[in-house]
Amino acid sequence: MKYRNDIRNVAIIAHVDHGKTTLVDELLKQSHTLNARTQLQERAMDSNAIEKERGITILAKNTAVEYNGTKINILDTPGHADFGGEVERIMKMVDGVVLVVDAYEGTMPQTRFVLKKALEQNVTPIVVVNKIDKPSARPEHVVDEVLELFIELGADDEQLDFPVIYASALNGTSSLSDNPADQEKTMAPIFDTIIEHIPAPVDNSEEPLQFQVSLLDYNDYVGRIGIGRVFRGTIRVGDQVALMKLDGEVKKFRVTKIFGFFGLQREEIQEAKAGDLIAVSGMEDIFVGETVTPSDHQEALPILHIDEPTLQMTFLVNNSPFAGREGKWVTARKIEERLMAELQTDVSLRVDPIGPDSWIVSGRGELHLSILIENMRREGFELQVSRPEVIEREVDGVKCEPFERVQIDTPEEYMGSIIESLGMRKAEMQDMIHTGNGQVRIIFLAPARGLIGYTTEFLSMTRGYGIMHHTFDQYLPMISGQIGGRHHGALVSIDTGKATTYSIMNIEERGTVFVEPTTEVYEGMIIGENSRDNDLTVNITKAKQMTNVRSATKDQTSVIKKPRILTLEESLEFLNDDEFCEVTPENIRLRKQILNKNEREKSQKKKK
Repeated sequence: MKYRNDIRNVAIIAHVDHGKTTLVDELLKQSHTLNARTQLQERAMDSNAIEKERGITILAKNTAVEYNGTKINILDTPGHADFGGEVERIMKMVDGVVLVVDAYEGTMPQTRFVLKKALEQNVTPIVVVNKIDKPSARPEHVVDEVLELFIELGADDEQLDFPVIYASALNGTSSLSDNPADQEKTMAPIFDTIIEHIPAPVDNSEEPLQFQVSLLDYNDYVGRIGIGRVFRGTIRVGDQVALMKLDGEVKKFRVTKIFGFFGLQREEIQEAKAGDLIAVSGMEDIFVGETVTPSDHQEALPILHIDEPTLQMTFLVNNSPFAGREGKWVTARKIEERLMAELQTDVSLRVDPIGPDSWIVSGRGELHLSILIENMRREGFELQVSRPEVIEREVDGVKCEPFERVQIDTPEEYMGSIIESLGMRKAEMQDMIHTGNGQVRIIFLAPARGLIGYTTEFLSMTRGYGIMHHTFDQYLPMISGQIGGRHHGALVSIDTGKATTYSIMNIEERGTVFVEPTTEVYEGMIIGENSRDNDLTVNITKAKQMTNVRSATKDQTSVIKKPRILTLEESLEFLNDDEFCEVTPENIRLRKQILNKNEREKSQKKKK
């Protein structure tokens, strides 16, 4: 068998925040791929504004570096399970993975999630213990934890024999020794290990072509671009080829452009052969998992599995009293066009119209959907969304719901209240480990609907010291009854106008206020959280009556508490079934679906 020794294909996988993207930056800098003029920004691979702000990777990206005559294609993958659809398909494109693990935090839920996907595809692993320069680093324990995880996930003997490199991506140092003092200002140990351990692709470029699409990109000039790997044969610009669709249909087209990856750029190339990762344009409706073959030798590769959505929300055209004031795009047609455009590149998303101006949008989790809403809001869209709901499914005739694996790291003193609060949300404790320094790690299996809206409660319970991660685990039989949800009612405005300091002072003792003085409010808008479990209508626009009697307390100034301003995620968590979140480029407002108090009460009586 012939191999292409001039190329290696690897993916970098890790839990969110363990330093994948920073490591890719360093590999780019130290491989002499970029010319001296290129100023590399921090986390250069995270191109979207939200990725930069939150420091998370949402879309998988590819780059290629050259090291000692070998081209290394590197795919930077997302760490959040909400974007797991991306991780899974990337494993098909590569021959090996670099698993990055934090030298203090060790293996985390998403480490487990991404590694499981990698081992299922039988790729060769290399482990990089990152952040070795942390004073709290515990590299030996972490390598043991990684080994245990490999065994637990059923790795074979070859996979268990993984090489380990210790690095600090931020400082650009690495070495094969776990002593931080041995770190050297070079990434050579990582490059050398990749070239030595990751198998080279098989060179079968003489055989008939097979190219499979794993990722999609879209650009206004050339339309849809399919990114993937040439598994067999050679593809050239101008070739007449067949596209094997997922539904069995075959479409013929001509390859108009092929792009190769080099550094942070895509460069046009004339041909690519087995083992290359490329982008191809020229097909209007190419989709993930489809195979491109010669017209006279149609042989499709196995279809790629894409994770099904687990959470759904209703998106609606904004119909609040303030509709159309702040947004640029407010019509049903514009919102639908934008959602359809998102489907061009995001394969884990589903959009189903349910009326002339509402759609059910399904995704992989709260983060997945809230990032779509945040992107739309920044682009000038105005819309309303309902409370997130889990998607139920029938498995072997039994009604099932999604369950998540929850990992919590917290100081021991908050352990009791966490176990109690998750117990009320029908979570089952699976493991508890004392990690030292008064810290404990607890692992639960919880129904996903019990976790909607839990984050805020969790953070206040642990006074911000607790860390919680959860990832989709499996579908299990439905638990009956109400789980989770909000324990407190809402404070609802009865009037339209501007909030006044005088009314806020009077309302404060009833609960927590969400708006500042002079904020414009409308009837039916939620302006705070009641301290009891029922909704309360309040007048927040009342001003103090002026009299001509001189008051003894005249010189006292009014002082009100700082209102709690909710972020988009917190607003979505706060929602109840009879409420909407109104999202515009300038504001996020919460409102009742029925704005008028009397009509609201009538409809509640009907339900009862």
